Amino acid sequence: MSMNLGPIFEPFTVHNLTLKNRVAMAPMTRNFSPGGVPGEDVAAYYRRRAENGVGLLITEGTTVNHIAANGYPNVPAFHGERALAGWKKVVEAVHGAGGAIFPQLWHVGAVRQEGTEPDPSVPGYSPSGLFAPGKPNGKAMTRADIDDVIKAFADAARDARALGFDGVEIHGAHGYLLDQFLWEGTNQREDEYGGSLEKRLRFVVEIVEAVRHRVGPDYPIMLRFSQWKQQDYEAKLVHSPEELERFLKPLVDAGVDIFHASTRRFWEPEFAGSNLNLAGWTQKLSGKPAMSVGSVGLTEDFISGTFASKQESVAQSGIDELVERMANHEFELIAVGRALLQDPQWLTKIKEGRRDEVEAFAKKSLEALY
Repeated sequence: MSMNLGPIFEPFTVHNLTLKNRVAMAPMTRNFSPGGVPGEDVAAYYRRRAENGVGLLITEGTTVNHIAANGYPNVPAFHGERALAGWKKVVEAVHGAGGAIFPQLWHVGAVRQEGTEPDPSVPGYSPSGLFAPGKPNGKAMTRADIDDVIKAFADAARDARALGFDGVEIHGAHGYLLDQFLWEGTNQREDEYGGSLEKRLRFVVEIVEAVRHRVGPDYPIMLRFSQWKQQDYEAKLVHSPEELERFLKPLVDAGVDIFHASTRRFWEPEFAGSNLNLAGWTQKLSGKPAMSVGSVGLTEDFISGTFASKQESVAQSGIDELVERMANHEFELIAVGRALLQDPQWLTKIKEGRRDEVEAFAKKSLEALY
């Protein structure tokens, strides 16, 4: 029996793009693109989710054209003739199935270790040569390095539009390069890119401005940000709604259309005294639509169970609560990650009331592309 999922299946419009519903596939690194080139199997992987009703596909992180952007084996690049030709086929496959698609543009920063492809001799680049507070790695970026990375993001966005992507997502979360500038713990610079919150924002603001200049006024730009980092799940960029507003305003002025507020569990409140999550506060304070994310449809906390030192269990995240929050316009979009990675038909099954047929997430699904 078909379920009434209210606003989840309403169209959503930004600029000239209208999505058929408000569900996105969250970006998830897959390591299935040898030489940085997405192949036919990658195109089929995204097409299957579009065929099963997902309105927006956000690709796995794709590296911009900078010598130190990559940090992992077999992740796709977003530069070079062969990689861009591969992405063109992905776009065509998703559009042919009725979906829309954004690439996630990515630079890993000090997460990179020497020995990583494509050039093993290249160290990680970061604002202050720190992987985490008190943990050095790689080199601190010069002003010339900063300019090179800003240009790389802008060039990638230009190429995304030329290839037919429907918008772009800039990865500013989870302790990677942009987030390393935002995070006081890894940004110890004493120039115009370090110090106050506004100065730590400057690098990201300049990337957004450069991307907006390159793609024009009517092309959707999404920014993903997070409080938590892979280096520290308890880290905070901001500690109050007032600080969050200071964080968001320069990014809105620079040209962000949608904020993708990354949390580990979408139902958890961000600040005391309110039930709003990070996306809810972001939408309220910025005046821009926000996308929420975090353990939608899961019965275990995959992040803590895989990467942290202790096991945690969480209750099945409720679709009913998700519908209620979206009906209240707490946030306009929802990203679903591991549930869709496990089961390409997840959204179809939820819509048709076939929850008992949904495949439970299993970590072994990370080892395959289907």
